[in-house]
Parts: sequence; structure tokens; C-alpha cells
Amino acid sequence: MPIEKNQVVLFHYSVSDDQGNVVENSRGGEPNAYLHGHGGIVRGLEDALEGRDAGESFSVTITPGKAYGPRKADAMQRVPIKNLIGAKRWKPGMIAQVKTEQGPRHVIVAKVGLKFADVDTNHPMAGKTLTFDIEILEVRAANLEEIAHAHAHGPGRHH
Repeated sequence: MPIEKNQVVLFHYSVSDDQGNVVENSRGGEPNAYLHGHGGIVRGLEDALEGRDAGESFSVTITPGKAYGPRKADAMQRVPIKNLIGAKRWKPGMIAQVKTEQGPRHVIVAKVGLKFADVDTNHPMAGKTLTFDIEILEVRAANLEEIAHAHAHGPGRHH
């Protein structure tokens, strides 16, 4: 069954930057599950998965415009350190999570003071050309609840 809109796709992936460094890898953990055609993954990867079948493996290189967008120079914000999630002591370069009105978001710590930190709100992979190595494990029709919620559900839980 080729991948098309309203199908749930399970896949393993690794992502490498343009120097060939692996920056993310799902192998050894749970595969990624998404509902095709609903913008749940970066656009370039969704485009590359269209029409493929379970059992296929491939690599695709995606430019920032179809991945996490360009880096924005004005993306610095000052936030209370108590709002940073992910570590007890913060140092520049570390990736933190903050809760926003749009949900949790990853930021890069730029500078740390006593009560506040300056964070870069660009996605950590913004501005980067990325290569995805993909292994498609399963393709199935989405159920009505998944389509209504616009994302895939796993066994007994939401993804």
C-alpha cells in the first residue's frame, strides 16, 4: 500500500547534518509514527515519503526551506531560568525545553545569569541542510479518530 494522505506511517530514521554528524536517531527506540498529509513531519521528508511502501529504505537530503526553516537573527529571548526544563545547571549551548502557548518548544541556551537566561528560539536544526536515512516499517489506513485528531495514535495512547 503506497503512502498517501490519511495513512499512518511507522518508520525508523537517523538525521545527519551537512558535515555528516548524526544529530538524531530513532533506531534502538520506538519508531516514529505520523499521519501522512497533515504536516506532522518536516515538509521535505513528507514529500519524499509520498508513494513509497513498507519495507523501503532510502536517504533524502533536505534544505532548510523544506526542513526547519532559516535561522532568524532576532530569535533571542530572556526567560526565567526556572522555566527551562531538562537540566539542573545550565551552560551556553545546551538545549532546553520551555512551555509556550503553542506547546513545548526546544531552545538553545545562549547566556546564563543568576535568575534569567538568554535563549535562542530558533529550532536547533534551523538553517541546516539535513540528510534523513529512512526505513519504512509499516503503512496502514488511519482510523477516523486519528484523522479527526490529525495525528497517529499508538497502541492505547496518543503519539
